[in-house]
Amino acid sequence: MARILIVDDAKFMRMTLANILKKANHEVIGEAENGKEAVELYIELKPDVVTLDITMPIMSGLEAVKEIKLHDPDAKIIMCSAMGQQKMVVEAIEAGALDFIVKPFDESRVMEAIQRVLQ
Repeated sequence: MARILIVDDAKFMRMTLANILKKANHEVIGEAENGKEAVELYIELKPDVVTLDITMPIMSGLEAVKEIKLHDPDAKIIMCSAMGQQKMVVEAIEAGALDFIVKPFDESRVMEAIQRVLQ
């Protein structure tokens, strides 16, 4: 069971992801709706895994990956992106994200990504 921080500016997306994760017995320890909140909550909660949306207000997922990695080089981050954001996904992985999942979320793909980053 992993402790997970979900970051997405869309409440519906956070709920969808939280339901998938809870069903698999993971614990959602926090939710944020922008990159700035994500960084603050990461430092405060020290989750095992972060799911991070790319396009968000205030601070993007890309900027948040870099910030979180400064605080914790071992942070396990999974990017969430809509179709057509491949270039940003590549940048996020270069910045230190370990995997990515595409929206709308596919339950088995979400679980696969979580298991992969936890290994």
